[in-house]
Amino acid sequence: MDFTPEIKDKLNQLQEKYTAMGQDMASYLDGLLYADFLTYWDYIHLDTLLSLQSPKTPFPDEEIFIMYHQITELYFKLALHEFNQVAEHDNLTVEFFTARVKRINAYFNALTTSFEVMVDGMEKEQFLKFRMSLLPASGFQSGQYRMIEISATDFIRLTDKSKRSELENATIEEQFEHIYWKFGATELASGKQTLTLKQFIKKYAAQFLQLAKNRASSNFAALYHQLEAKGNDVSLLAEELRKLDLYVNVEWPLSHYKSAVRYLEKDPVDIAATGGTNWQKYLPPRFQKRIFYPFLWTEDQMNEWGKGWVLSVLKTLKNKD
Repeated sequence: MDFTPEIKDKLNQLQEKYTAMGQDMASYLDGLLYADFLTYWDYIHLDTLLSLQSPKTPFPDEEIFIMYHQITELYFKLALHEFNQVAEHDNLTVEFFTARVKRINAYFNALTTSFEVMVDGMEKEQFLKFRMSLLPASGFQSGQYRMIEISATDFIRLTDKSKRSELENATIEEQFEHIYWKFGATELASGKQTLTLKQFIKKYAAQFLQLAKNRASSNFAALYHQLEAKGNDVSLLAEELRKLDLYVNVEWPLSHYKSAVRYLEKDPVDIAATGGTNWQKYLPPRFQKRIFYPFLWTEDQMNEWGKGWVLSVLKTLKNKD
């Protein structure tokens, strides 16, 4: 069999590559000769992936609960992949930045539109039983979600809204003591930190603090201002960042709020979440007023932040009942 000029050219390039590395190309060709063809299931480790669901109870719907949370974490990993590409880019352009934010928005769109799996996809009776075997674990303990927040905005925007003014010039460590989600993981009765929160801080605090320092000048808000200051047209980027702000700080927590109302709200007493989190005050966007990019919104828009969404959800759920 005669080699075509294209194959000869590729062989020459391979020879140059391996010679430059001090390697013997023939040895690598032997490896290629004896290697099996790649399969789809091996490439994505399908058998391993499908074995990662380990329910704690015999209730069938617990497996749905586990798989959806695993899917969520994979989407968070995709989003962080894009955040890191932007933050670590050597010569960041508006076009590259905008394209990556669009990708993140696509991931969050998939997440928020699929959350009906959690709202309506499980039997309430099953959920209220198997959830008790999950104590004190909670979706609150998603470290990747917190990393997304840290990568998206100036760290001060993640502190409790009542403390932001006085913490404006504080250190990252001081601001971290007043980060908003700590106030959402307090025991309903005593006001003390829950075990859920204590576990979470022990595992992730060092990572969060280091990331916050690393992203002080390379979070999305900081990078936006840098590109704008250079005279770039950031109008399309601003549009995508506004969408991101709504997805992460309104649509996503609201999806959880819908689920919590569906499964945990009783009249006259509300059921506590598995980690003891105060979900009634923690999840509604209008209470937390987390806004990544206040410079992209009007005063009226920020004053009404999330209010309409919450009211519409409560009305929809009431009509269902």
